[in-house]
Amino acid sequence: MPDTSGAPEPSLDEQIAAYQREFQDLDPQVEKVVSALSRLNRRMSVAYGRQTAELGISNAEWEVLKALVLAGDPYRMGPGDLAKRLGLTPAAMTHRIDRMVSEGLVTRERDENNRVRVIVGITEEGRGKWLEAMRRATVFEEDLLQDLSGEERGQLGEMLTRLLRRVEEAQPDAGGRLSDLD
Repeated sequence: MPDTSGAPEPSLDEQIAAYQREFQDLDPQVEKVVSALSRLNRRMSVAYGRQTAELGISNAEWEVLKALVLAGDPYRMGPGDLAKRLGLTPAAMTHRIDRMVSEGLVTRERDENNRVRVIVGITEEGRGKWLEAMRRATVFEEDLLQDLSGEERGQLGEMLTRLLRRVEEAQPDAGGRLSDLD
């Protein structure tokens, strides 16, 4: 068996040709789009991970900070709501919050209206790290799309949104963790 460690990833065209050799019913146009999206997603995740690591936070922590910011001022949510938004189990969310509280990124306080309930809020440090991550991501994303005109960016955005809607309609639970994949 040949050693493929360190071998470069095949080009999209090479990958599609290999797939067609093994599976003749493959639509090469569909496969090129799907494979390109998959590779782009993987590479973007790595790039974002490097950026957040430079700030001393993980992608997972950035996702919590993002969810709190998206909740709007005063940037607070219950841990159960956070877990649902991020597709995590309550235990995993509790562990993540514990770590983030110890790092000074979020607070965890009793809800004044319901003393049994806990509320997670973003700290100034957490918001500052989120903002810096956004600044860095904006530079990366502008560079990524530099070869597309404004019109092309708009068209691409609309096309990708249509694809996303189709997946969301067909797989409404695919935004979070699927229990059969745990």
